[in-house]
Formats: sequence, structure tokens, C-alpha cells
Amino acid sequence: MGLMSESVPVRCPACRREHVYAAPSYPCVCGAPVAPPLDPRGAATVVSHRVWDEDWIAVRCEACGRLDEWPYPELGCPCGTLLRIPVAGEEPPAQPAASVAMVDTGARDRPAFQPVTIRTARDAVTAAALYLRWLGYRDIRRADQRPPSGIGLAARGILAQVDPTVRPASLRDVECLWLTAMTESTGCVYFSLAGYADDARVRADSLGVPLFVLDLTGTPQPVNELADQLDAAGG
Repeated sequence: MGLMSESVPVRCPACRREHVYAAPSYPCVCGAPVAPPLDPRGAATVVSHRVWDEDWIAVRCEACGRLDEWPYPELGCPCGTLLRIPVAGEEPPAQPAASVAMVDTGARDRPAFQPVTIRTARDAVTAAALYLRWLGYRDIRRADQRPPSGIGLAARGILAQVDPTVRPASLRDVECLWLTAMTESTGCVYFSLAGYADDARVRADSLGVPLFVLDLTGTPQPVNELADQLDAAGG
């Protein structure tokens, strides 16, 4: 895999339409772009239902050799079919990084965050997961407990809630996230597309919950001082 992802032909098995697809690249912690190596001889498959573990693929950075998990390449056909693009030479899942690795990839060494455009609820979850990884958190997965609204993500030392709805997050939403994190003895952070109710922001400050708004470019924008501190210092 080179620094630029090569384009491959993709045929939709539903409508037989031909496409040309190039996988997006994501920034490794070393700063080099990483993209999954596509298999030009493979056939695209239809995504009929979501399985979190199948949405991610382990890809090795050619620049530094680091193995991390990134979103599996997918393409939306105009006929409405979602296609999963075949990948060449898939590697075993990445192992969680040791705590010292988080220290080594702190704010001083982090490249600029590279967002993914948000068009769907899944894009919002992907953007939040990539941001958490950029902060230094590893082994990001779907949380064991489903939150009252949105989607929960978990990593070593953090529990995140991603709310992709058009309703501002409520006081109850913030309190439920905080209570769940307390029972698991971990920190927490909230990502919302539609912002927060005024009382939710006040309560988050008193509970110590960083709040972010996801803009449509996929960039988390800090809403309170706790989020500013997390953005600056990393995980």
C-alpha cells in the first residue's frame, strides 16, 4: 500500500452499475496517511446489517509499521445498496496499545486531526471514533451498555456517547452517561450533532463531562472548558 490509495473498479451486485472507488486515507499517529489496500480482483458485497466488529479493519502504516484499526471501505450505490469493498491481505486485529504508548503520542506529537464528512449516523460514530484515536485512546469498540439515546463507544479509560439525532442532548442524557461511566470507574465524553440544552451544559460542567459538537465536516468542536482541555492534552 502506498501513500495514495489506488482506484479499483466496483460493480454493484444489485443493479450492476459500475463504479470507480478509491479508499479514503486516515492519519497514523506518526502523521503518515494510511489507507486499506484494495483488492482489484475481489467482488464487492452488500451490507445488509451492521456488525460493529466487521465495520473496522486492521491496517499497517508503511511509514512506521504501526497496526491500527480503521473504518472498512464502503461505497453507497445510487440504487440504495451499500457495498463493502474487498481488501487485499487483511491483517489480524490490532492489539491494544500499552499505556506508555498513549504518553508517547501526546499533544506535542499529534498531527492535525483529519475529519470525515458526516452524511449519515454511522459517519458521526466514525468521526467520534477517529477523534478518540487521535486523542490517544486505543481499542475503541462499541460500549457494552447501550445509552438511552445515540450510540456508545468505549476504549481504555473512556466511555463516549455519540448522539447523531437533530435533538439537542438533554440533562438526562448527560447524567445517564456520567452515571454509567461512574459504575465502570472510567472517564466519559459526549459528542452531539445538534448541541446541548442549557441545563445539560451546566450539569456537564458540574459533573466533569467534556462536551463536543460534531460539525458536518466531522470535526468535534469543544463546547465547554473540559472539552478544550481534553482536545489540547489528549487522552
